[in-house]
Amino acid sequence: MKETILDILEELTGTDEVKDNLEVDLFEEGLLDSLGTVQLLVELEGQCGVTVPVSEFDRDEWTTPQKIIDKVAAM
Repeated sequence: MKETILDILEELTGTDEVKDNLEVDLFEEGLLDSLGTVQLLVELEGQCGVTVPVSEFDRDEWTTPQKIIDKVAAM
């Protein structure tokens, strides 16, 4: 699951930094924006079977690759 999420993030952000630094802030670093967030949720649903409604998405809880991995694992 972790590798799948990191592969999705690498594809969306266009950098492997997300694999090297799991604590990088995706939004502050400009690696992910609102459109990228929607794409992330779509990819997580398609590849991981995890559904996260946009209306329930709390950006502060999904700021780093590690937080995303933790959130998906908890679902």
